[in-house]
Amino acid sequence: MMKKALTAILLTIAAACATAQTYSFTFKLEGRTDTMLYIVRHHRDRLVKVDSCRAQRSTYRFEGRRQWERGVYSLVGQDGKKRIGDFVVDASRRFTIAGDAKMTAASVKVKGCPSNEAMFKYLAVEDAARSEADEIAARKKDPATREQAERDDEALTERMLAFETEARHPAKPNIFFTLVNLCDSPEVPDTVAEKGVYYRRHYWDALFETKDASGARAFDTYRTALLYSPQLFSKMNYFFYGMLYYADSDTICAEIDRLAARIGDDTAMLRYVFDHIEPRYFRSTKNVGWDAVWCHLASEYYLKGRCPWATEGTIHNMRYNYNRLRQSLIGAPGQELWMADTNQSSNPADWISSHRFPTRYVILWFWDPDCHHCQEQSAELKVLYDSLQAAGNHRFEVYAIGYESDVEKWKRYVREHDFRWVNVGGTNVNIDYQEAYNVHGAPTMIILNERRDIIMNKVLPAKSIMQFLDNYEKRSKGVKE
Repeated sequence: MMKKALTAILLTIAAACATAQTYSFTFKLEGRTDTMLYIVRHHRDRLVKVDSCRAQRSTYRFEGRRQWERGVYSLVGQDGKKRIGDFVVDASRRFTIAGDAKMTAASVKVKGCPSNEAMFKYLAVEDAARSEADEIAARKKDPATREQAERDDEALTERMLAFETEARHPAKPNIFFTLVNLCDSPEVPDTVAEKGVYYRRHYWDALFETKDASGARAFDTYRTALLYSPQLFSKMNYFFYGMLYYADSDTICAEIDRLAARIGDDTAMLRYVFDHIEPRYFRSTKNVGWDAVWCHLASEYYLKGRCPWATEGTIHNMRYNYNRLRQSLIGAPGQELWMADTNQSSNPADWISSHRFPTRYVILWFWDPDCHHCQEQSAELKVLYDSLQAAGNHRFEVYAIGYESDVEKWKRYVREHDFRWVNVGGTNVNIDYQEAYNVHGAPTMIILNERRDIIMNKVLPAKSIMQFLDNYEKRSKGVKE
């Protein structure tokens, strides 16, 4: 048995060695003082170390025998974090890149790798164009040179468009340009009325529809290189946390579903996206509706077995959090609380309901008298509430739940600060309000509408409450803001 196991191990090692190749990547960086440099790959927002070497008079030679996946790599300093510059690994396994200490594109000379040579020439032209554009922009500010500067700007734009088209032509296969092309942004036709919607709907077209030189879908051919490229991460990051940052949860969920459908059965790509967005949508405490996005990810993908990389422990935790969060999502019915006020009666007949007020809205205010932020927010809320009451404006009632186990301390704080809204607290309550409204810290604010459905589950500053209610009513009536 042991002999068979040893044989299997040796065969595995032999297979790995058979696919490995000798390589020698040399970087001659004039004036570079690092004693060691690293080669890293990009995996979402992290840098993964691949290789390292020590300096020999500003020369860094990475060599040995290993299997290199083609794609974009970065050279980083001895701290393992600060990027010096990018380069590509394609078919070439022996090349030299010489330049200044910062690997500035204009200073770089490449031997032995046409892909890197083309890339650095391209980057040098792009850098020069940016400098020229800055100089033109400065001349535009001067009335005496503005007219000529505008003509120069148009000429530069035309020249760079022609250069881009020629350099990135699909008939000239180069992994760097292929990855750039795959992460291109869509061009919006002038005839399109809703340009933002069009841009969003076609944002991923280049990635999934670009063909390589053989006519195959380039996404399939360059999948591994894409997953480890900074271009794809930047594109994904901008989509979710740039374009969709202020979108409502329904829009974000629809875009996630649309992207997942285009990814299809590509588990590696789906995991690449979900591993990045799932924790951010879960942890967000400020973005309205993001908890609903997380619940959508959990219920439609993880809990339905569409994420095979997720462990049993992960699924168990997600199911628990999903069942807890969904009760407090915007649009969910608010659960009615019955609690004792400062009299602390143990008779349920004396308890006060969170729902049975004549006001159109109810603000559930979970606060703690020992919490400094709660104290500040409660003081601001009191000013708003008292001023509205004095003016006869009973638009909302505040149902303030004292999030404090020391009942006497809570009652004393209410009395000293003259809180005239509905004050409830203590242990005399019909249900566990922490579970009912996902309250696991103070302050927490829940706003209920006339049907006592949840319309807000984030803490709003007092000065924003009236504007929020106005906007909510406009949206409810279908009025565009």
